[in-house]
Amino acid sequence: MEYDDLYNQPQRPKYDCLLFDLDDTLYPLSTGLATSCLKNIKDYMIEEMGIEASKIPDLCNVLYKNYGTTMAGLRAIGYDFDHDEYHRFVHGRLPYDKLKPDPVLRHLLLSLPLRRLIFTNADKIHAAKALRRLGLEDCFEGIICFETLNPRETCPASDDESENEASIQNQREGIFDILEHFSQPNAGSKLPKTPIICKPSEFAIEKALKIANINPQKTIFFDDSVRNIQSGKRVGLHTVLVGTSHRVKGADYALESIHNIREALPELWDGEGKSDVQYKGKVAIETFVTA
Repeated sequence: MEYDDLYNQPQRPKYDCLLFDLDDTLYPLSTGLATSCLKNIKDYMIEEMGIEASKIPDLCNVLYKNYGTTMAGLRAIGYDFDHDEYHRFVHGRLPYDKLKPDPVLRHLLLSLPLRRLIFTNADKIHAAKALRRLGLEDCFEGIICFETLNPRETCPASDDESENEASIQNQREGIFDILEHFSQPNAGSKLPKTPIICKPSEFAIEKALKIANINPQKTIFFDDSVRNIQSGKRVGLHTVLVGTSHRVKGADYALESIHNIREALPELWDGEGKSDVQYKGKVAIETFVTA
């Protein structure tokens, strides 16, 4: 009887939340937005920071590799700038017209009987605009973004243009030369820390989970970045690498396209028709975007 009772008990769902990266995950890399974004970052470094154009390709690569984003790296090595202005420059010039409504993905997302959230390093304006262009703005409970993990009070950059210019000018002599650092044959790994919290930092992922009240052991994390996926795995998330069918270490699944989600993870629909996920009321997320 004890065994009968055990097997007759209703099984609890394995997952209760899906956490999605946005850029190059919910839409393909082939849209070209990533290329445009990188160009805008380089233009910002030249036009607003006065960095020599010849140094920028190597500098971007080193900062991205060591800090997760070029922006986080620039802050780490000593540049001070207004974060909102940076985002307006980098994302405000993107060719959003290349993003088209995706009714197939919309149907897939809305048919999932689970919590769904966005987790992006981008700012909230970009996230809202991209989701709106994709026709997915009402498919998620909320958005965990740059402002969520980096509230304004912890990012005290001046809004005064003249003060910013003077600040940057005064900084230049004290900028940590990270390219020179790595050019040394015995360069150590000790680098200045960044004040910016972002993926792939495990601390950033853990903070996002805490803000959104997410249990990592019952959550699947979708991202196009191998580093982000591997960090997510280390904090206990189930992971899906998007953009390739080649599964790497740290990825539980690999999808060529987010559209393959149902074929790869049919168990996510096990509760289909039995549970309705509705996004109403107060959400435990600092940055929440509604349709």
